[in-house]
Amino acid sequence: MLIRRFKRGSENAFNRIYEKYKNYLLTLATALLHDVSVAEDIVHDVFVTFAKSMEEFELTGSLKIYLAVCVANRARNINKAIKPLHLAADQAEHSVSGSPRPEQSAILAEYSERINNALVQLKYEQREVITLHLISGMKFRHISELQGKSINTIQSRYRYGLEKLQSLLDEKVAT
Repeated sequence: MLIRRFKRGSENAFNRIYEKYKNYLLTLATALLHDVSVAEDIVHDVFVTFAKSMEEFELTGSLKIYLAVCVANRARNINKAIKPLHLAADQAEHSVSGSPRPEQSAILAEYSERINNALVQLKYEQREVITLHLISGMKFRHISELQGKSINTIQSRYRYGLEKLQSLLDEKVAT
């Protein structure tokens, strides 16, 4: 329904699409690049391009997956052009449902920082597969099509990435 209204030029429909997906896409872009400002730029660019494509836009699947693929493609292009930057702990914004107590917030922030620091140490290809599968909920088949690699390669990147992530996180706990 929103897509139909969007295609007819409804600014309200576009705004609702933006509000519905912006945080999700920002989380995805940040996880891929570890730079909040670049992630924000990517999400903004994706929505600008999406708005410009209103008349010729044809959706054949999930809008959420379509937008996630757009973000992943832009992140991949940026990753090829520059090395990803590490996020400072105070830059990371994590949305947690409800209002956790301060000690819960501190624990969650510490866990998130550990995971982000471990993720940034993975090869980009592994980080991208893990992020697209776990955060975006994309199936390996879709990731395979997106990256132009065999499904076995994608599953191997996922498995090796998770093993490396586990190793890095275990190493942090031991120290």
